[in-house]
Amino acid sequence: MSNPTLELLSAHACFGGEQRFYQHSSREIGLPMKFSVYLPPQALQGEKVPALLYLAGLTCDEKTFMEKAGAQRLASELGLALVAPDTSPRGANVPGEADAWDFGVGAGFYLDATQAPWKQHWRMESYLAGELMPLLSAQLPIDKARIGIFGHSMGGHGALTLALRHPGMFKSLSAFAPIAAPTQCPWGRKAFGGYLGRDESEWRKHDASVLMALQETPPYPGGILIDQGLADKFLLEMQLLPETFEAACAQAGQPLTLRRQAGYDHGYYFVQSFVEDHLNHHAQQLR
Repeated sequence: MSNPTLELLSAHACFGGEQRFYQHSSREIGLPMKFSVYLPPQALQGEKVPALLYLAGLTCDEKTFMEKAGAQRLASELGLALVAPDTSPRGANVPGEADAWDFGVGAGFYLDATQAPWKQHWRMESYLAGELMPLLSAQLPIDKARIGIFGHSMGGHGALTLALRHPGMFKSLSAFAPIAAPTQCPWGRKAFGGYLGRDESEWRKHDASVLMALQETPPYPGGILIDQGLADKFLLEMQLLPETFEAACAQAGQPLTLRRQAGYDHGYYFVQSFVEDHLNHHAQQLR
């Protein structure tokens, strides 16, 4: 579906559907942003389909999931669209933006920065919730009433926090090896300090474990699915802390399936191995 606000960069036939890569000028970011969409056959035939928003991890971009996860075959069968945005603004030319792999370019942490020089362009939460999702449902055959969200690592953090910070926007939720308690781990403390400043009360507004513990009723009564590899070096380095989110879910009465997968590390071989379970989890709740 053509629209002047979306520039189609490429399209590829894939399992009866179409894998597309887009660019558009973002009002929230103030720069061009790229994203990818897999449209299943049902969407190409004019049907409005449910969609899953996938948020990728540190150093990744809009292509990573579509090229590495192997999710399109089952998405085609289930009639699910897949959407993957980039992980940060690019081309802002902020001093130091590419000095570290875990902060700046490729590391937007799915929040709106409040500190200079990041606050002008690093507005990933407003971009995703306030701009990209409404744009997609308006311009593509996507049913805005049936949207799920999932992600990996930093993107798992993004999925959990955006789902809790925007009640009703997402109808289903899962994550692969999420940064589940960012106020308590080095990655999160570095990012939050840089983007949000020194006031740790502001950090807590973007910590999924803190947000879940504050819930008065379970926000996802159909359950949340998380997979975590036990050979994940970042689990061993205390960057992920799934047990903290597990305790918060128990406190809130939120059904959680946290699967600890022996032998699996943090990479996309791990994601590939369990992505079908995640698609089925979402499809069941988005029916």
